[in-house]
Parts: sequence; structure tokens; C-alpha cells
Amino acid sequence: MILAKGRQGRKETAKMFIIAALNKILAEKETKKSYHSQLRAACEAALQEIKENVGDTTENDGSSVLPEPSDTSKIRADKYFLPFELACQSKSAKLVVISLDGLQKLIAYGHLTGNEVCVSNPSQRSIDKVVETVCACFSGPQTDEGVQLQILKALLTILTSQHVEVHEASLLNSVRTCYNIYLASKNMINQTTAKATLNQILSAIFVKMENKSLEEELSRPQKEEEPEDSEHLENVSLVKSLLDDVIGDVASSSSKEFKYNFKGSNESLANSEADAAIPKFNNIYQKDAFLIFRSLCKLSMKALPDGPPDPKSHELRSKTLSLQLLLSVVQNAGPVFQSNEMFISAVKQYLCVTLSKNGVSNVNEVFELSLDIFLSLLIKFKTHLKSQIEIFFKEIFLNILETSTSSFQHKWLVIQALTRICDDSQSVVDIYVNYDCDLSATNIFQRLINNLSKLGQGRGALELGATTLQEKSIRIKGLECLVAILKCMVEWTRELYISPNTQSNLSSDHKQDTKVDKLKQSGSTGDFRENVEQIQSLKQQKEILEHGINLFNQKPIKGIEFLQKHGLLGSSAKEVAEFLSKDDVRLDRTVIGDFLGDPADLPKAVMYEYVDMLDFIGKDLVSALRYFLEGFRLPGEAQKVDRLMEKFASRYCACNPNQGIFASADTAYVLAFSIIMLTTDLHSPQVKNKMSKEAFIRNNRGINDSEDLPEEYLSSIYDQIKESEIKMKGGGKDSKSQQMNQGKSLDQKKKQLLWNMELESISHTAKALMESASHVKQNFTTATDEIYVKHMFKIAWTPLLAAFSVGLQDCDETEISLLCLEGIRCAIRISCIFHLHLERNAFVQALARFTLLTANSSVTEMKSKNIDTIKTLISVAHTDGNYLGTSWLDILKCISQLELAQMIGTGVKNQFLASKSPLSSGSEMSAFNFSSLGDVLLTPLQTTGYNDSQVYKENLTETSSQSVVVAVDRIFTGSTQLNGDAIVEFVRALCQVSIDELSTVPQPRMFSLTKLVEISYYNMGRIRLQWSRIWQVLGEHFNMVGCNPTQDISFFAVDSLRQLATKFIEKGELPNFHFQKDFLRPFEHIMKNNKSGSVRDMVVRCVANMVHSQSNNIKSGWTNIFSVFHLAAADQDENIVELSFQTVGKIVTDLYEKQFKIMVDSFQDSIKCLSEFACNSLFPDTSMESIRLIRRCAQFISGHRELFQEHSMEDQPGSIPDMDRIWIKGWFPILFELSCIVSRCKLDVRTRGLTVLFDIVKSYGDQFEAHWWKDLFQVLFRIFDSMKLKENGDEEGVPDRLAAKSEWLNTTCNHALYALTDVFSQYFAVVSPLLLSDLFTQLQWCVQQDNEQLARSGISCLENLVLSNGDKFNAESWDSLCQCLHDLFCSTTPSQLLTWTPVVGRSNNSSRPPSVDPTLLVDIDGDIGYPPPRHHSNRASIASNGSNENTDSRQLFSLLSVKCVVQLELIQCIDNIVFYPATSKKEDAAYLAEAQNTKQSSVQTQYSDRGMYRFLSLHHLYTLLDCLIQAHRFARKFNSNTEQRNLLWKSNFIGNAKPNLLKQETQALSCSLRIMFRLYFDDSRSDCWSEVEKRLIPLAEEVIVYFLSLSSDTHSEAWTSVLLLLFTQLARLESERLKDFVSPIYNSLCQLWLIDLRPEVCSVLRNLFLRIGTVYGIASIPENGQ
Repeated sequence: MILAKGRQGRKETAKMFIIAALNKILAEKETKKSYHSQLRAACEAALQEIKENVGDTTENDGSSVLPEPSDTSKIRADKYFLPFELACQSKSAKLVVISLDGLQKLIAYGHLTGNEVCVSNPSQRSIDKVVETVCACFSGPQTDEGVQLQILKALLTILTSQHVEVHEASLLNSVRTCYNIYLASKNMINQTTAKATLNQILSAIFVKMENKSLEEELSRPQKEEEPEDSEHLENVSLVKSLLDDVIGDVASSSSKEFKYNFKGSNESLANSEADAAIPKFNNIYQKDAFLIFRSLCKLSMKALPDGPPDPKSHELRSKTLSLQLLLSVVQNAGPVFQSNEMFISAVKQYLCVTLSKNGVSNVNEVFELSLDIFLSLLIKFKTHLKSQIEIFFKEIFLNILETSTSSFQHKWLVIQALTRICDDSQSVVDIYVNYDCDLSATNIFQRLINNLSKLGQGRGALELGATTLQEKSIRIKGLECLVAILKCMVEWTRELYISPNTQSNLSSDHKQDTKVDKLKQSGSTGDFRENVEQIQSLKQQKEILEHGINLFNQKPIKGIEFLQKHGLLGSSAKEVAEFLSKDDVRLDRTVIGDFLGDPADLPKAVMYEYVDMLDFIGKDLVSALRYFLEGFRLPGEAQKVDRLMEKFASRYCACNPNQGIFASADTAYVLAFSIIMLTTDLHSPQVKNKMSKEAFIRNNRGINDSEDLPEEYLSSIYDQIKESEIKMKGGGKDSKSQQMNQGKSLDQKKKQLLWNMELESISHTAKALMESASHVKQNFTTATDEIYVKHMFKIAWTPLLAAFSVGLQDCDETEISLLCLEGIRCAIRISCIFHLHLERNAFVQALARFTLLTANSSVTEMKSKNIDTIKTLISVAHTDGNYLGTSWLDILKCISQLELAQMIGTGVKNQFLASKSPLSSGSEMSAFNFSSLGDVLLTPLQTTGYNDSQVYKENLTETSSQSVVVAVDRIFTGSTQLNGDAIVEFVRALCQVSIDELSTVPQPRMFSLTKLVEISYYNMGRIRLQWSRIWQVLGEHFNMVGCNPTQDISFFAVDSLRQLATKFIEKGELPNFHFQKDFLRPFEHIMKNNKSGSVRDMVVRCVANMVHSQSNNIKSGWTNIFSVFHLAAADQDENIVELSFQTVGKIVTDLYEKQFKIMVDSFQDSIKCLSEFACNSLFPDTSMESIRLIRRCAQFISGHRELFQEHSMEDQPGSIPDMDRIWIKGWFPILFELSCIVSRCKLDVRTRGLTVLFDIVKSYGDQFEAHWWKDLFQVLFRIFDSMKLKENGDEEGVPDRLAAKSEWLNTTCNHALYALTDVFSQYFAVVSPLLLSDLFTQLQWCVQQDNEQLARSGISCLENLVLSNGDKFNAESWDSLCQCLHDLFCSTTPSQLLTWTPVVGRSNNSSRPPSVDPTLLVDIDGDIGYPPPRHHSNRASIASNGSNENTDSRQLFSLLSVKCVVQLELIQCIDNIVFYPATSKKEDAAYLAEAQNTKQSSVQTQYSDRGMYRFLSLHHLYTLLDCLIQAHRFARKFNSNTEQRNLLWKSNFIGNAKPNLLKQETQALSCSLRIMFRLYFDDSRSDCWSEVEKRLIPLAEEVIVYFLSLSSDTHSEAWTSVLLLLFTQLARLESERLKDFVSPIYNSLCQLWLIDLRPEVCSVLRNLFLRIGTVYGIASIPENGQ
């Protein structure tokens, strides 16, 4: 029931509209006139029909709401259209308005749909007839203004209604009518309404197209639905969800102006490559949108009338409106319009072409609209318009910016457009990736930066005739663009930036996610995905190519070779020709022409190939010539032109063999040459008298094989050339034309005229390029990778730096300076992020330079821009500190100087400003010229310069403002936020600045040093790995500062170190770390290198204080503490030494008991320290006490062995057994340092040290491991090395040195040798297997040192060692001993006694004592070495009395005498070892006593067993016998050589006595005889008796014979003991053995009776003869001995 009522109501509404409208028409006066009878009849008929169909009765349902139309309730309003149509055709404005209003309402409420076929024209629908009728109401400018408004209203309703469909022709007619009303109406309201109507209509058309296309996309999968697998269904559902998202985006962004004015999203819906296969429109709506779009493009391309543009002209207004509508379409373009291939093609073919024409319009409004459209295209369609964007940039934007004649207004509009482009980071990077990285494209980004840089520097604007204000404006715009580009780069790399004010090191995961999101969001589905490596490779190739082209433009051959070398150009002439013919705009056409005309082989071959590539088929000669000369400029040299024309003619005739005009190629050649000359003549402004046609024809007579060419032909050629000059193709590079254009100064009118001509040329070129590019499809890469910014910046940084530097340098405008500072700040950020050190340093240095705080700057020039620069620099330091690296140095230098500026600004004239150095006045050495400035600013201001000085003072005061001070402090307090690498660079730079400050003359500054201490406090909480790197730099600086000659600075450094060390040590340290060691090392360095006593005293006090207060926390730092005390121990200052020793004593006595476990590593350092105290000769009490402490340390080791074994030593390489730790860390350092004390100190300390050393060894040796003894004895042997050192040296101080040596030998050396032997004997069982041979070697070395005392001691020790331990020797030990003795005998034999001769030319009697009678010389003998000669006492007198020639001889004599002594000692040593000391002497005494007793004694000699005879093998005894016999025979040989002895005596060898070797001769023989007789009487060795006989019998005979030969009584007396020994032993032989001996020697024995023998010898000889008589039975022993 309710539904029926609703339908009835809708019918009533429609009836009401129609009836009301018809009644209005009938009510008008005009309708009643006769010429409107048809209208009146139609109205009445319609009313009658309505009445019949509907009836008179009406129901009123009370509804005031107009119901929605419904198909079931519609009144056929279409059939009542005739009255309305007739009313519209009437001439009455009122009737037309009533009619149009009625139609509009019927359509608006859906009562008139017009879907039926039109009765009058079956090919049309009714709505088309309605549109046609409405549009026909507008008849031109004379149409009533009310009618115009009603037409607009009706058309807007029709085209935006949901119930009416208007397409194609009707749609275009509707838009055209609105368009015409806008142009024709003189009423501004109507114009505005028409424009708004057009906007809404277009919006509705394109939104309908978008919606319908999306609906079809959604419905298509449903219609084609078939049984599919689950995977496919999932894909379909995914597509649907994506489409739903797109539709949601479209629906949500509706316009406020009109309900259906949807704005599409920026994303492309479909892949453009896939859509390329669609040959037609998907629906009628797309066709409508296409037709409208194309119509608008064509309207915008209509040319304007010649002359100045009239803003009110239809042509200009039409163009402006069409461009505005196109702008609206492009700005609101939805996904279908952006992705459908037909629309993209339309944009390329129509819109881009119209932009190429209007984009160079001299009408600012047109030009500006074109730029706006281009910007919209760049945002919406750049992925499809790669070529078009390049053309627009290259031919329009860059042309206008680079051309000097372009108008200011054009430049201004272009740079405004660029500002908008530069605000979009994606567009900026895309431009670089797609053009600068494309081999064939222009470097748009690079050229853009260069041009903007020029504008930013203020170059070029004034050439345009701009005012100062305009120049400033365009300069600001240029800088804004540059800053915007840099901000885009910063934005692009924001994920790479790590702020020092956040916990940046933990953001890697977040960074990765955001980058993935960015990749997902970038670009449309039609974008070409980038290949970063390939793009970068292309960029590198392009750079090489451009370098090669530049080379070619300068020197063609070199350019070609360069390109061939890098593989960008083939080696054949054909490939070179193809390269030159590619129409590359970068190649200089003039250079190409010169190259092709060159007669050399390569250019000639290339020219032939170049011409042969041209196709002249079907062309006339002029056309062919034009085509030929498009690519290069003909060279000026006639011969080159000749070669080119000759080849051209040949090629032309080859391509056109049947042209029928030229008899041969010669004709074509001559005519071509003639045409070239004609062109020059007719079109060169330098030729005043132009060639006439008749002259041209006349000049070419007879050239066709002696025939004439047809006059008509020549005449047409003349006309063609006159009408159109033969020119190169536009757009290429031509150095000749550039040179011609340079240097021309034109007035404003000429410049404007020239610019208009250039605009026309640009327009033609751009249009041609756009048309040719409309069918070209190139992939557009949407950039996503941050790495592009790095390469962009490397290209741009130089012009950027130039622009910002010039801006800051030249201009004081705040706006410009702030832009420049912002740009520099962004540039620093980018260079920091990508670690571009060169670029970063350049920008930071520029910033530092403009602070006026650097060297050679005058602070009197400081302005507000410099203050802003300072603030910017501080800001950079705060935000980019992690990346600044070495640039910190420039920043911190400025901050250092800023402190001085703050002093001046606050009126403080302190010590740093008070005095001036003569070095710094006016010189570059002065880093900051504040001194003189301070004088100026702080004195009363003079009236003349008051204003300037006041400004400077205000600016300097600004440097001390709270904000600046706080910001500077924040740099240092914020250093805790810097990463590990950055803080190290920061500290390193601050140290360098501190060095500069401290070297300031006359008064050093400590600002940076103070800040270093501050940041050390701030950063002490860092992880140890970072802190150790920081301290590596800081420590070196403190080393240097602590040694500064200025005491205040050194004190400050030491005190700061103390505070820092105290705080650092409080933190403690884990085992096996050594951070404390690194931290405390500067104390050690300062102590070592600072010679100031007060500073050294302060260091010692600081360290001592740390020991007393922080001993529990010190771990690895003990090493440094002992090093400091070690250095202090050698000081001469009693206070330093006393305090140091007290502290060390406290450590050893107290702390070792409490916490030795953590101090083990420094134990050896403590021993070294004590050793140094002991060696300080100025404080003997301290020396003795330190040795006592060393002994205490030994006791401590003995009692705490486990501490050493538990401790693991991190500083020892390899793995060390536990048992060796105590040796390496404990015992060995003690013993080694004691040996050093023995070597270095005076006698009392030395003796004490030696005593303690051997006491320790003897006391604790039982704790030593066997293998430790080897190290120990190396230390002990080292004691004797000091004597080697004392023997070396120059001749100065020889007596003192000799006295010291004598003292050392007589005390320490003997003591050490005997103590050494004693220790060896004590621990012989352990030591012998390891060290016996080494000990023998050491003793052997002592004996061989040519020092008598040392040799005696060495032999004595050797003897004692063997006698004490011989019973424990093994065979190997005896071998070593015997070999040692043998070597000693050999090495100490004084062989030169037999060969020495005096220096030639010196008198033999010169040294003879004058008091001695020469006749007595024979009887005065002296035994060498017995008693010991006083060589040292004689040496001084000899040196003083003798000449220099005697020096070598005296040294030799001294050496030989020592050897003689050693030989005697060795003989005695062997005797003592074999028979025990004094045994032989007792035996000799017994023999003598027996001989002196005339009564025969029956007492037999008893051999002692205390000697080593019984332990010596035959081999060993024989070895000793050989040594003894050798010594005996040498002595006998010398004693027999009377002449040599006399020579030595005369040379004062041993004073007044003639030298002899009697002792050696007799003692060696006696010892030999004893050993052999001992063997001969030893029953246990009977097996060797025969061998002994072989040795003994010849020896006995030899001895007796030698004795018989002696002539000297002294010599004979010396042999008494030998003869007594020999004869006594022989007499004791058994009978049979005696017989063996008597036979060889009996004759010699008898000879003895002939000489004068001593009674004792005679007695023994008598007993021997009696014994012989008994043996042979010829006598018997008398009873009474008679």
C-alpha cells in the first residue's frame, strides 16, 4: 500500500514539473504571438495528453520529499520534449530560459533520461537531441546572459547526472558550448561559471571513466569464473583485495567542489607493458575521456596572432583555459588514466607536444601553466615519459637557464618550477638515475646543479637587465633549490644516519625493516626495477665516454684513441664513422667537419665510410646536400671542402645512376661546390653584394661535360637556396657559432628580439623531438637505493660549495646566509653518512673559515652571518659528531678561538690578550688577531668609528651569549654519545688543538687541555675497549704536556692525571687486564723525560698518594708505580729518593703480606726498583737498606711459593709450567738484580750485594729445580763480565781505571770466584751434570784473560773444585777437566818469547841499565814470573821514559809475563790435583833430608791418597803428562836460547835480570816424573808399566843429557830437586826394572861424576850406583852406609 502511494507521488511530481513548465511557456506574451503558434499548439497538446493519461484526481500523500525516480513509476517525459525544443528555438530569451530550466529539473530528478531513440533522427538517442537543443541555444556573444547561465546549468546537470548517459559527439558538443560561452561572454560571472562548469564536467567525465573501468576489472573475473584449483582462487582473491583497496582510495578522496570529482591515487593499477596489447578502448567512458583530452590538447596548440599578446583575445584566453583544464585533468588523474596505454599514448602524442610549444611561450601565464602541467606529469607519469621529460628539461628548462639572452621572467618561472621539483626527493634521485646514468641521455642533474649554482652565486641575473631586488630574489631561489636538493638527499638517506644523541648502535634491525618498507612503497607497478650495479657501471661508462668526447672536441685523434682504449669505440673506420653519425649533441660539429676533411689516412677512411652510409637515393642534389651537411659544419679550408664535395658527388651519383641530368660525377662535384659558395654568398651578413641568379647560372655554364645544365634547373636551385639556407641540424654543439655569439653586448630591445627568435627555435626543436619521441618507449627506473645519493653528491659537491661559499662571502643578507649555512649543514651530513672525507673536510673547512675564527681572519669584520656560522658549526658538531673524523680538528680550532672571542666580548682583557709578541705582529704565525682588536674594543670608543666598533662589539658579545656557551659545552658533555671511532677522532683533534694552544707565544693557553680532562671524566664510563683507544691518544698528549717546559702546565697535567687516575683506579680491574698499566704510563713518561725537580717531586708524591689511598684497587698499575720509583731511585734529590724508598719499603714490608697475590706480576719490577736504589751512590744508607729489602723479598718467596704457582702470567708467551713461575717471577729477578748491584756499585755496597747473593743461593738453593741452575750460573758468570767492560775504554783516566780494576780483582773477583766454586761444590750433585763443563769454560775464560790476578784466582778455584768434588767426577767430567787444562796450556804458552825481535833501527843498548857491567850480564838471571814481576808499577816509568815506539813492546812483554805466570800456576795446579797440595813439597823435602843424611835411610816414601790420582784414568794422566812435558820442553828451549834471552834482557823485559823459565822447566819435569813413577810403582796399574817405561826411560836419559849440557851454576842448582827425585826413585826400583833403566842411562850417569855436583846430589847418585852394583852382583850394600 505504501509502495503504491510512493509511485503515485513520483508520477505527480513529474506531472507537476512538466505542467508547470508548459503553463509558464503558455503564459508568456511571446507565446501568444502568431510566429509561435507551433509552440503554443505543442504545449497545449502536451498538456492535454498528460491530463488524459494521468487524470484529474490527485492524491496527496503529504510527502514533501521528492522521491527517487524508478523505472516502474516514470512518466514518459521524453515524449513531451517537443514544446521545450520549440521554446529553445524561439528568439525569446524568457522562453528559452523557462524551457532550459524545465529540462534541467526534469533531468536532475531523473524524469528525463533520453535513452529512447529519437523520433526525428533514429540514429540518435533522445538525450543527444536534448543536448543538441540546449547547445543550440547559444548563438554567440549576442546570446542573452541569462540564457548563457541556464545553458551552463542545464549542461552541467546533463553531464553530471547519474540517470543520463551522454557520450562522444554530444559530449564534445556540450564541452565546446561551455568553452565558447567562456570565450564569448562578456559577463565575468558567466565566464567564471563557465570555467567552473568545465572543471566539474571534466572531473565527472574522468571520474566516471575511472569508476567504470575499475568496475569492469572487478566484474571480469566473476564472469569468466570456471572451476579452478585452490591456488588460482587465492590469486583471484588477492587481486580482488588489491582492487578493493584502490577503489577505496579513489572513493575516499572526493573533491569538495563536486560530489563525483574523485581524485585517483598515485599508484598505477595495471602494468603498462601488459596493457600495451589492448588495441581499443575498454569502454565508452574511456573513449569519452580520450576525446575530451585530445580536444583540449589541440585547442591549446592553436597559434596566437602575431604581435604583442592581448590578454582579452579569444586565442589567448582559449589557450589559457585549455591549459588550465589540462592541468586539472593531469593533477586529478586516476590509476586508469595513469596506466592505460591509450591515455599514456595520448599524453605523449598530444599533451607533451603542446607543452613543447607552450613551454616556451613569451606569455607568462601560458608559460607558467605549461610548467605546472609538466610538474604534474613529472609526478604522475614520469615512469612512462622518460624521453619527454628529458626533452623538456634539456630543451626548455636548461636552455632557459643557460641562455644569456633569456628573459628574467622566464628564468624566474623556471626556477620556481624547479623549486617544486627539488622538494620531491624521489624525483630528484630518479632524474639522476634515469638521465645522468644513461649513456645516451643528457646529464640533467649535473647541469641543473651547475646552473643553480651559478644563479646562487648571483651570476647571470644582472645580465638579463634585472633589478637588484630581482637579482636577489632569483639568487635566493637558486639557493633554495640547491638546499632543497640537499634536503632531499638527506631525507633519502635518513635510515643510514645514526644520531649521536640516541643509542645508535642498536638500530640495525630497525634500519633494515624501514628500508624494506621503503622498497615496497616505491614506484608504481609499471616501474622498471633497478639494478644498482648495472646503473653505476653505466654511469662510469658515461663518464669515460664524455671524457673521450671532450678529448675529441679538442684533439679528435686522441679522443678516438681514448674511446677505443676503453672499449667504447671500435677500431675500424666504419665504426668511427657510425659514432660520428649518431647525432650525439655532445660532439662538436665544427670539429667533426675538420676531422672528416683531414687528409690523414684515418680521417680520410672515416670520411669515406661516413659518406657511404648516407642514402641519397631519389633525392635531388640540393636535398642530398642538405642531408649531407646536417651532421657537421663544413671546414673553412678549401682543400678540406674539396675532398668532402668530391666524395659527396661520387656517392650521390652512385645512389642515383639514372638521374639523367649529370653527365658524370664531376658535374655533381662542381655544382655542389658552387651551391656551397652560393649559400655563403646569399646568407652571410659579411657579403654586401649578393650574387644574382644570372651570375649563378653564368658561373655554372659548361660544367656538364662542356655542356650547360638546364637554366630552369639552375634557377630552381638558386631559388631554393635563397629561400632556405643550407644549415646543420639544430640542437647540436657547435664551437664556431658559440664563439660568434660570445662577447656580444646587446641593448635591451635587441636582446628581447634575439630571445624571441631563440624561443621560436627552441619551440620548433622541442616539438620535433617530442613528436619523434611520442612512439618511443623507454624503461624508467624508480630509484630506491641510498647509494645513488653518494654518487649524486660527488658530482654536485663542487658547485654546491662554490654557491654557498660565494653566498657567505659576498652577501650580508640574512636570508641568503641562512640558506647557505643550511646547505652546508646538509652537505656535511651527506658527506658524513657516506664517509666522503675530502668533501666533508671541504665543507667543514669552509664553514670554519666563515666563522672568522681561523688563521688570517680579521675579527673586526665579524657580522651577524659569522655568528650564525659559528652556531651552525657548533650544531654540526653536535648532530654529526659520529661522522666528522678528522674534520673535528677544524671545528675544535674554531671553538678554541671562540673562547678568546668570548673573553673580548665579555670585556675580559686577561693575560692572553695583554701582551703582544714581536713574532706575531702582522705575521701568519698568529692564529688569531685578537690582541690588537682587544685594545681597540676595550678602550673608550672614538666618535669617528663609533658605529662600526659598536657593531663589532655587539657581534663579539653575541659569541658569549647563553645559547652559544651552552651549545659549546654540550659538544663536550655530549662526547659520551659519540661512537667508539668518533670519540677517538674527537680526542685526537682536541689534543692537536691543545698542542697549538700550548705553543702560543707569549702566553700558552690551556682551554683545550682543560676540556680534555673534562671529557676524560665524562667518558670514563665507556667500555674498556673504547676507553683504551681513547687513552692511547690522551696518554700520549699527557706525556707531552707533562714534559712542557712551563711549570704551571706540567703541574696542571700531573694533577689532572692524578685526579683521573684516582677515579679510574677506584673502578677496580679484573684479573689479567692491564688498563691501569696503560692509564698510569704517563706518570712514568713524565718522570723519565721532565728534568724539572719540582715536577718530578710532584709525580712521586702523586704516585705515593695513590699507593697509600688506593692500594686495594691497584692491579696491573703496580708495574707503572714501580717504574716511577725506579726512575726516582736514580735521582739526586734527597726528598724524591727518600719518599720513593719509603713508599717502596711500605709496599714490600706491608702490602706484600696482605695482597701479594695481585702484585705478583710486578714483583720483578719491585726488585729492579730496589736494585736502582742500591746503585744510587749518593745515598749509601738507602743502598744498604734496599739490599736488606731484597733479602727480605727472598725470604718472602721462600715462604709463599704457592702464590707464584697459582698465578697465571698473562704477559708471558706460551705455556709455562707451574714449577717455573716462581723462578721466572721470583728467584731469577732477585739474583739477577743482585748481580747487577755487584757489577755497578762501590766496594762496600758491592761486597754486601755479593754476600747476599751467595747467601741466598746457599740458603735457598735446595728449593731450586735442577734446570734453574743453568740460568743461575749465567747470572753468576755475568759478574765477571764487568771486568771486560773495565778493560775497555779510551786512554783517558788509565791510572784510575787500573786502580779500580786492581781493587775489583783483589776483592770482588776473588770473592766471587771462590763463592762460585763453593756453591758449585755445595750443590754439586744437582749442578754437575748441567753446568760442570760451563764452569770449566768460565774458569778457562778467567785464566785466558791475560790478567795475572784473575788467572791465579781462576786456577786456584779450578784446583779447589776438583779437589773438593773430584771423587764425584765421572769420566766425562774428567775429560772436560783434562781438555780444559790442555787448552789452557796451549793458549797460555808464551811462544813469542822465542820469536820476538826489537823494532828495526833502535839501539839494543838503549835500554840497558848504565850501572851494570856488560861482562856480568851472563851471570845475572831472572826467573819470569817468580817472584811475580811488578808490571803495573814499572809501566808508568817505562811509558814516561821510553818513546812511543816502546808502547807496543811493553804491552807484549806484560802479556808474555802473565802467560809465564799462568804456565807455572797450571803446572802447580796439576801437581796439586794429582797428589794433593803440599804433598810434592813434602816429598822433595824428604828426599833432600835423606840425601843430606849420609846414613842410608830405609824409610820408604808413603803416597798420600788425598790427591785425585786414583780417580784419574791412564788416558787422563797421559793427557796431563803431555801438557807437562810440552811445558818443560818449551821452557828448556827458551832457557837454551841465550841469544834471545840476551835480546829480551837488553829490551828490559823483566828489569835488570836476564829472563829465564827455570821454574817452569824444573817443576813441569818434576811433576811429570812423579806421575810416571807413581804409575810405575802402582801395582793396580801394572798393565801400563810397559807404556810408562817407554815414556820414562827416554825422558830420564834426555834429562841427564840436558843437565850435563848446562853451563850455568844457577841453572844447575835449579835442577837439584829434579835430580834428587829422579835418582831416588830409580834407586827404589826393583832389580829387574832397574836393569831396564840402567842400560840406556848408565854412560850418562857416569858422566855426572865429571862435573861439580852439589853434595846432596852426589849422595843420592852414590846410593844409585850402589844399588846398581847390588843388582848386577858386583857390590853389596855396606852395613854402615860408607
